[in-house]
Amino acid sequence: MMTDTFLLSVLDQSPIEEGHTASDALRNTIDLAQTCEAAGYHRYWLAEHHASPGLAGCAPEVLMGPVALATHRIRLGSGGIMLPHYSPFKVAETFKLLAALAPDRIDLGLGRAPGTDGRTSYALQRDRSRRMPVDDFPQNLAEVLAYLGNGLPEDHPFASLKDTLPTGGGTVEPWLLGSSIESAAWAAEVGLPYCIADFINSDGLPQAELYKRHFRPSRWLDKPYLMVASWAIAAPSRAEAERLAVPARMMFHHLVRGELIPVPSVEKAENWAATIVDAPQRNRRSILGSPSEVKAQVDEAAAFYGADEMMLVNIMPDHEARKRSYRLIAAEYGLASPAQAA
Repeated sequence: MMTDTFLLSVLDQSPIEEGHTASDALRNTIDLAQTCEAAGYHRYWLAEHHASPGLAGCAPEVLMGPVALATHRIRLGSGGIMLPHYSPFKVAETFKLLAALAPDRIDLGLGRAPGTDGRTSYALQRDRSRRMPVDDFPQNLAEVLAYLGNGLPEDHPFASLKDTLPTGGGTVEPWLLGSSIESAAWAAEVGLPYCIADFINSDGLPQAELYKRHFRPSRWLDKPYLMVASWAIAAPSRAEAERLAVPARMMFHHLVRGELIPVPSVEKAENWAATIVDAPQRNRRSILGSPSEVKAQVDEAAAFYGADEMMLVNIMPDHEARKRSYRLIAAEYGLASPAQAA
């Protein structure tokens, strides 16, 4: 589960291959979780995306239950729960219930971003009489942490609700996720472990440094703990890894134009790539190559951030190729023996 200097984990966005269904993608997610557990990864997180024909995981809190029942050791979490869509008490209640199902294996990764476009975000609101305020995240975060921790002040009208939460699951481990200075500052202020979305914004070093510099010890954590989520695909050769990365490139190109598509086949994406000359560029780190090449690049990213843990994510149309990628990386790091990884 641990390399020489950092833990290794997985983030799954439950990709939907063109011509397939969300049901297919969710079966693949459960299968991939079992594969990653057998390969020796430390934790397995599930993403939250809404109104997407290419990503099935609109409710990680729902998907975590079946994954928990299909696994035994690996930690499970949300990468993440987009708190603006939810009641803090409902989030605490749901994750305490998940912990009762899988004791001491549940992580609650919290994010501020909507995980979707503005219209869908508005549709997710229960109260449509106004737009939800963007500045109430710290208060909602504090309320969630109070339910999971020492509770609200005795004179708070919701104080007694902590005693009604599901029991027997041990501790739910809260995390803060993000790619902005604000998220880093909040994680440092409340003393939470922090996950930087390097696969969204690879200019995250200022966030990492601010988080470590301003971290305040808390009931959750004595010292800063930084995880970095990076895009990584391993294959027997670099050429094959680069081919497997083209479908995600095509999806991103359409996304920035406001067009959401399922995950195209490698062949379709290669035909598209041959005709595109104006593909948008963003500072997004892509770790691609043979297992040894991927290991070198993951090590480099971990050293760049000073990460305690690296979380690997990718999108591919070929489920078997995804499983192979994670197995190859695990074997290269010695997380499991080559025989176990196979």
